[in-house]
Amino acid sequence: MQAKETALSAVTYALDKKGFDLKLFDVKDLSSLTDFLLLISGRSDRQVQAIAEHIKGEFKQHHEVLPLAIEGMDQGRWVLLDYGEVMIHVFQQPVREFYDLEGLWSEAPEVELADTGS
Repeated sequence: MQAKETALSAVTYALDKKGFDLKLFDVKDLSSLTDFLLLISGRSDRQVQAIAEHIKGEFKQHHEVLPLAIEGMDQGRWVLLDYGEVMIHVFQQPVREFYDLEGLWSEAPEVELADTGS
């Protein structure tokens, strides 16, 4: 799977669980760690966990891919799923606003997404 296809699949899986305010940034020219950064918001710790678990499960089931690392699943305020070329951040909205990754990566081109619940 190509990195962009992986990222777009994650968008679909996040929307399955009602993730909102999805933003996908192409950071390959700005980062040596990853090619795409996907930001997703959830309304509660349970929803953040459900979104992250669903993404992880769908990648395992349909693509036979597991994340290289997972952080924050227990708390459900900010979960990071590291798929190497794609890093997925699922946040509760106040945590997302506090850390402002959109501002940090403001120089990165944003990939246009259709119907993402923004």
